[in-house]
Amino acid sequence: MDQLIEIMSRIRPDIDFMTATTLIDDDLLDSFDIIAIVGEVNHEFDVEINVNDLLPENFNSASALYELIKKLQEED
Repeated sequence: MDQLIEIMSRIRPDIDFMTATTLIDDDLLDSFDIIAIVGEVNHEFDVEINVNDLLPENFNSASALYELIKKLQEED
């Protein structure tokens, strides 16, 4: 989880990803942020987040995204 927080914080240092739970709902992340995060996560965690995973509930918080990463790693 710490590695994910670090990735997200590099992309958007102005957001507290430890506590934020409405990143998409409150328009804190835009499409460019999501693309950057997905690219970094795919590389760092050796997963493939595809278009079907690009749902608001998967990106509203770091913990939701971490759960998606764990799920994708288990599928491999």
